[in-house]
Parts: sequence; C-alpha cells; structure tokens
Amino acid sequence: MNQPQRHSLSGTVTNTDEPNWSQIGETLTLLALAVAQIDTSMKDGNDSVDTLTSSFTQIANNTSMLLNHFSRDDTNTPPEIVQAAEQIHQDIGKAVVAFQFYDRLSQRMEHVGDSLERMGHLISNPQTRYIEDDWRDLQDKIKGNYTMEAERLMFEHILSGRSIAEALQIYHHHFSKPMDDSFGTDDDIELF
Repeated sequence: MNQPQRHSLSGTVTNTDEPNWSQIGETLTLLALAVAQIDTSMKDGNDSVDTLTSSFTQIANNTSMLLNHFSRDDTNTPPEIVQAAEQIHQDIGKAVVAFQFYDRLSQRMEHVGDSLERMGHLISNPQTRYIEDDWRDLQDKIKGNYTMEAERLMFEHILSGRSIAEALQIYHHHFSKPMDDSFGTDDDIELF
C-alpha cells in the first residue's frame, strides 16, 4: 500500500457507484475532521510548551547562577534564601520530567493522527477497501509505531475483540503508576 501524502484525506468519495457510498463518505469526513483536530490541538499545545520550556530554561539558568553564588558566599546569604533556591531547582527538575511526558504524548498523538489518515485512505480506495492483506498491513504499520509496551498490549487486546473499556482496564491495572522519571515503563524517553 503506497503512503499517500500527509494531510491529503478528504471526505469525498471518488466513485459514488460503490455500495454504502454515503456511509463511506461520512466516515471519511469524520476521520479527516479527527486528524485535523488532533493536529491543530497538538500545534497549539506545542506552542504553549515551547513558551514554557523557554521560561523554565531561563529560570533554571538563573537558579543555577544563584546557587553557584551562594556556594561561594555562604556567610552572607540567609539560609532560607538558599533553601528557597534549592527548592526552585528541584521543582524545575520535576517540570522537566513533565515536559518530557508531554513530548511523549505529542508523539503518540501524531501517530494516532497518522494512523487515522492511513485508514481513511484505505477506506477511500475501492481497490483496497475490502482487501484483508491491506488491512493487515495497516495494522502492522500502526503496531510498528508503538514504543511503549502498554500501547502494544492495548493494541493486542482491542484486535482480539476486547472492548475499549476492557483494554483500558487492563492498561490501568498493569501500567498506571505515579508519574516519575520512567513514566511507569522501562522505555526510554523519545525527544523529537
């Protein structure tokens, strides 16, 4: 299956002689809308996170400068000021972890949008719409995008016929842990 150009999915069906053409057209329209909503939401989110990242970088640099100054001139600095600077430094470290989590979320949402668009192109093509091998290829490409074991497990449960609720319950049972540096997985953090 050739990969069509990104963001080229539309709600139009070229061959209206196809059975159920209106349902296919409506499906394609909703898929195109979902992809557009995901992409615009992620762009807005990325713009906000870029601003936050820049601000936190400046705060981190200023805090490091203060801590360096305090370590050289410890007799004139009140201890509560040093403690406050150390607390700010620790809080910045926690914020960096949250930014990394957002980066992972962005990548996952980009993969979701890409997968929806691929599916839309498969549905829109009357020559591939009913070809099982083309659907299996699509599933393989989707599964190949997953970087976390939790995603692969949910994928397998959904494809085996489990409901979304069941797959989410399994996910939460096995992978819901408080956010820390590892995000509850053994996977490395991917930065784009």
